[in-house]
Amino acid sequence: MTPVPGTAVVITGTGVRTSVAEDTESFRTALREGRCGTARCSRTGPGEPAAGAELAAFDLAAALERRSGLSSGLRHSALRAARRAPLGIQVAVVTALEAWESAGLGRDGPPADRIGLVVAGSNLTGSYTESLYPKLRAGRSYVPGRAALHLLDTDHVGVLSQVLNITGEGCTVGGASASGNVGIITGSRLLALRAVDVCLVVGALSELSTLERQALFNLGVIAGGGDGENPAVCAPFDEDGGGTVPGQGCGALVLETRESARRRQVPVLAEIAGYGLALDGNALADPDENGEFRVMSAALRMAGLSPEDVDYVNAHGTGTVLGDRTEAAALRRLFGARPDGPWINATKALTGHCLHAAGVVEAVATVVQMTGGFVHANVHLRRPVDAALRFAGRRAEPAHLAHALSNSFGFGGVGTSVLLSARSG
Repeated sequence: MTPVPGTAVVITGTGVRTSVAEDTESFRTALREGRCGTARCSRTGPGEPAAGAELAAFDLAAALERRSGLSSGLRHSALRAARRAPLGIQVAVVTALEAWESAGLGRDGPPADRIGLVVAGSNLTGSYTESLYPKLRAGRSYVPGRAALHLLDTDHVGVLSQVLNITGEGCTVGGASASGNVGIITGSRLLALRAVDVCLVVGALSELSTLERQALFNLGVIAGGGDGENPAVCAPFDEDGGGTVPGQGCGALVLETRESARRRQVPVLAEIAGYGLALDGNALADPDENGEFRVMSAALRMAGLSPEDVDYVNAHGTGTVLGDRTEAAALRRLFGARPDGPWINATKALTGHCLHAAGVVEAVATVVQMTGGFVHANVHLRRPVDAALRFAGRRAEPAHLAHALSNSFGFGGVGTSVLLSARSG
């Protein structure tokens, strides 16, 4: 099957839940205000990383009740399918329902077999797996049989497809911290191939186990606990950045062909105008300037745009000095040192690093800024790693954003960049 020429892929729905917001509208407000979700981690011990950007206490039934536009049947289906599931799946269901509802799919839509589902993220069950070991030690019969399903990443696909009656193509995709963008690219390709007319892309929440958190801390990726009462923060592109802060978050996008959106008469929020996905040929955690430059350039070529056309970059920007300096070098190589260059910020400064979900969460952040006419603050930036780049300051700025890049880079040399363009009909 080959792509159908001229198939435009657009975004018609968004959903998001992070430490600073429980839906898209509250996310818009949080971004405008520069609200930071970092706090001392609730699960920490001696010698462990002590800062995180965790979700507030989550109650599935209450979260579903707050989605007032849902039919009682859909709400009941969601509660029944997910009430005994791990937190990540419960959050995915509520976040996906927001995107589903905002895209008007609760009212009308294509046949179920023309709707696809892509869940972005892999190795999602570390914390859940860890929680089962006390049951195993207490006696093998105490381990619930249902865990055999919950331990698989595909449980997200099964639950979401059941709740929303999606029977088209579906899968999980992984690319470490680039997983969210890999999911967006995979969904866009399904639409370009006309395998489906609508595709729901969900960036899944990552609940790290104690082992995973400690390994990342020992690798030098996660910031320390901070001083006194002040937790460590994520300070992208700052010379004094001390590492990233893990964030809990989930994002969802409804992608569809422009033809489908017009047929359904639903508003278009933005277009997926281009993307780049490539490997660096590197099994380690160190970033590669050439690879980052290549995927951004590929996204521009696909969109038929030049660097001068880009108004904004939602950077990967994790707060690690090596990673941020490398990305800054790739950005300077692409855009040059221009005072009128694109605005650059990093949503991780507010949400922490949402890991597998980061690409989708940050695509929602990019859409929110494009439709709202602003760039959010990089609240912890004091000493930029490259003063020649146009980094957003410590307050939100009004801005007209017609074209924007959203970058995500993952361990194992997975590089991605997605180019979003403002709605054009």
